[in-house]
This record gives sequence, C-alpha cells and structure tokens, in this order.
Amino acid sequence: MKHRTYIIILCAVLTMMAGCTHSSETVDDGKAQAAWQRYYEAYNAKNLNRALTVIDSMETEKIVCTPQADHLRGLVYDQGWQMKIAEQFYKKSYQGYASDPSQDWYTYTDAGYRWACLRLGRGDIEGALSVITDLLHQAEGNEAFPKSTESALLMLMADIQLQLHQYDEAQLSGQKAFEANQENAKHESRTGWAMAWVCMNISSIHQTSGDLEGALAWLDRSAQGLALAEEEHEDSLIIEEWKGHVALQRALLLQESGHAAEAAATYAAIPRSRLMEPKAYTAAAEYLMAAGRYDEAAYWYEQIDSTYLATDGAKMTFDNIATRLSPRYMAYRKAGRNADALVLADSVSAAIDSALVWQKQNDAAELAFIYQTHEKELALNDAKSETRIHRVLLVAAILVILLIGYLFWRTRQYNKELLEKNRRLLAEIEQREQEEQQAIVQLKAEPQENLTANQQLFCRICDLMENSDHVYTDVDLDRNRLAQLLGTNEHYVTDAVSTCTNGKSVNAFLNEYRLRYAARLLATTDDSITVIAELSGFSRSSFYRIFSDAYGMSPSDYRKVAKE
Repeated sequence: MKHRTYIIILCAVLTMMAGCTHSSETVDDGKAQAAWQRYYEAYNAKNLNRALTVIDSMETEKIVCTPQADHLRGLVYDQGWQMKIAEQFYKKSYQGYASDPSQDWYTYTDAGYRWACLRLGRGDIEGALSVITDLLHQAEGNEAFPKSTESALLMLMADIQLQLHQYDEAQLSGQKAFEANQENAKHESRTGWAMAWVCMNISSIHQTSGDLEGALAWLDRSAQGLALAEEEHEDSLIIEEWKGHVALQRALLLQESGHAAEAAATYAAIPRSRLMEPKAYTAAAEYLMAAGRYDEAAYWYEQIDSTYLATDGAKMTFDNIATRLSPRYMAYRKAGRNADALVLADSVSAAIDSALVWQKQNDAAELAFIYQTHEKELALNDAKSETRIHRVLLVAAILVILLIGYLFWRTRQYNKELLEKNRRLLAEIEQREQEEQQAIVQLKAEPQENLTANQQLFCRICDLMENSDHVYTDVDLDRNRLAQLLGTNEHYVTDAVSTCTNGKSVNAFLNEYRLRYAARLLATTDDSITVIAELSGFSRSSFYRIFSDAYGMSPSDYRKVAKE
C-alpha cells in the first residue's frame, strides 16, 4: 500500500513535467505561445471542458500533432479522475508515436508509462507488463530515452514484481530505478527532490520485501535528498512536510524491527507542525496501530475523515472506504471503543451504497464517452455512410427540437417550483442566522467573571470576525493563523469554538462567516460569482459545493431570490 502511494507521487511529478513540456515541433510563434498559455491556465485551474476545447483548437491549427493532442487529452481526463477515457487517449498517443518515437521521445514514453499505470490499476498485469517491457527494451543504450520516465517505469515494474511476490527482482528493479535517476541528475540543476522521492519508493520496496534494515538504509538516503533540496532552496514548507513523512516511516520501520523504544522516541520528536495533511495523518496512525496505541491511532483516523469532509475529497468511493473508514473502525475495536465502532459500521454500510451508485454512474458516463468516440471515428472513416449520417442527423434534429420543446416547458415548471422552495429556504436561513447572532450578543453581554475561559476566548474570536477588516476573507486563514492573530494556542481556539458552537470545527465556523459575507455580496452587488468566491475567502473549486451544502441552493439561485 505504501509503495503504491509513492508511485502515485512520482506520477504526479511526471504530470507536472508534462504540464509544462511540449514537442520540439511546436510552432514557436505568438499564436502558439498564446494557445499553450490558455492550455496551462485551464489545466492548472482543473477546468476540464475549457482545456479540451483549447486542445482541439491547437490540433486544428497544427500547433500540436494528433498523438500529442491525445496525450494532452489523456492528462486532462486523468486529472478529472475519468480513468477509462484517459486510458484510451494515452493508448492512442502511445500507438500514434510507435512507428517513429524519435518525433517526441518524452510524449511517447510518458503516454506509454501512464497507459501501463492505468492498465495495472484495473488488474491487467499482463497488459501493463507488455508496455513496460517494450519501453524498457527501447531504453537500453538509447540516450534519447528520458531517464526520468525510465526510472518511473522501473518503479512500476517493481510494483508488479511485489504483487507477484518476486521480492529479489523488485529490489533489483528499484536499484536500477535509482541508477537511472542518478544518470538523469547529471543533466539537472536541482536533484534533491527526485532523490528523496525515488529513495522513499525503494525504501517501501524493501519494507514490503521484509528487508527492514535495507528499508532504513534507503530511508536515510531519502533524508539526504531532502537535505539537498533544502540547500537548493526548494519550498521550505513542503520540505518540512516531507521530513515528517520520513520520520514517520522511520518510526514504523523501527517498530516493525523490534526497536519499540527508539521508534517511540522518533515519533515523539516529530513536531506536530510537520503533520499537515492526510498522508501524514495516515502514516502516524499506521505507526500507532503497530505500536498498540490504538486510541491515539483512532484520533488520527478521525482527523483524516474530518479533513476530507471539509474538502473536495469528501465524495465517498471504495478507495475512501478502504483508506478512511475501515482502518478507523479497526482502531476503535482494538481500543475497546465498541460503541464508536458500531456507529462507524453503520456509516460504512451507507458509504458502500453511496460508492456503488457513484461508481456505476461514473463507469456508465466514461463507457458512453468511449463508445461515442469510437462511433465517431468509424463514421469519419467510412465514406459510404454519408447518406446514412445525413438521415441520422435529420432524425436527430427533429428529436432535438422535440426535446428542446419539452425541456423548455419542463424548465419553466421546475423554475417555478425551485423559486418557491428557495424563498422558503432564504427565510429559514435569515431566521437561523439571526438566532445565532442573538446568542453571540447575549454571551458578550454576560459579565466577564461569569464566563468560562472558552467563552471568553470565543467572544474575542467573534470580535475579530466582526471587525471591519473581514479577516475571514483571507483564504489562508485557518486555526493556526487564527490562534496567532489572537496570541494564543491553536488547540485553545479549537476547544473554544467547539464548546460554544455545539461541536463545530474551526474551519466550519470560519466558513459560516465567509458564507454570510458572500451572501451579502450576492444580494447587494452585480459582481461575478467567481469574484465573490475569491473576495469571501473561498477557492473557486470549493465555493459552489460549500455554499449549496449550507444554504440548500446555488449562489446564482440565492442571488435571484435575495434580489427580488
């Protein structure tokens, strides 16, 4: 499981490289540069439809060739978690370059690597091996073959070998991957991060193989890579985060090798500031489970779940059930918290139902797209079908007209019903917010000596929120930053908010202020919803979801009702 996690990280690195690399045959003029800029912007903003439109225009205008355009489409669908469609485009790109890979070695090898990854992901080990073996054969003695991709291919080969319990072969593949990375480092100015990633991967290979001593040795090399990245002035925050990953992995390896006291000391020495995202929470929980500290492990599994629920990763899938809910259930059971385990078991049951529905919908959508793509290609290649296509288009046009008429009527009916519902929701929202504000006013009116420490701190927090500076509109404001502004500890802030708001998290509390501010802007200005989202302290990707969840309607529907 750990090894696959780091394979995903390497895949992400290659994605970043692909996002800023294009063929040497690309026309280097103002028009081409503008098109690439539009693609980068859409890709980085995760705007799938806009990115695909840009790619289509780049192919039409001959800025990129068809295999390169298919590779870019694969990246976009991959980023959108539509893996079946992404696999089809990686395959087309790989096969499009197969007759002459020298056109663009990077795109050819990257498309093949990603195609192999996705084939392996759906259990096609034989298919993945055929692509990996072919590419590695081409890499032998080929100076044009990208060493970064060769290293990633060898890591993927090691992953397959681990699944087949070929541990010695997996370790050998890991060693070759390291050597390929070292060769690539000769041509790069910054090599620390690549060394850290590859060595962490190889450490996981040795751990899975049962060679704990070897795993610790490679982990030391990963730490050296981080030190080198620090000297190269890489992102200090990410370096601190990765130092936490290395220390957690070391604690787990020491625990598994029988050095429990040293493992405990290593874990205790890790600053909490380095445990800053779900991957670190998971590593901490895994060590605590191995050490028999089940109650503490349960705490970190709870942090994982609450973090995902506050982000766009809240959609329940089978992967989320396996990585978030099942380990937490086991921690509860081993800690003797049977009541919590039973409650979570009910959640797991509901989550499985939700995941089944989501998986079926996603599979159906992707298969429909693939089917439509194949049909389109066949139609374009069959000149004899022109008359039939015209007839189909005529029938389709009639159906579309009928459908538009029906949808127009149905939309009017739906909008009337929606408007009435939203009016009721708006009245309920205003009543609820008025009651919450009255509660805060009453709390502030109490003499200081009658308030608990948590209540006093909560009053200070509310005063800060109600300040004309609107500090909550800072997208980076979190419990740590809030604690700094108040001159106190983040745990006190968490306790104060939770105690005085019936268990709300700091993030949920801040979002309530952001939402009220956004609602006020929606009702009183004509600014675009995207601008209002940014002014209110939300990312564009999360604003619609959080607003809809809180108010029961979209921002545009709220604006329509509020401005009546």
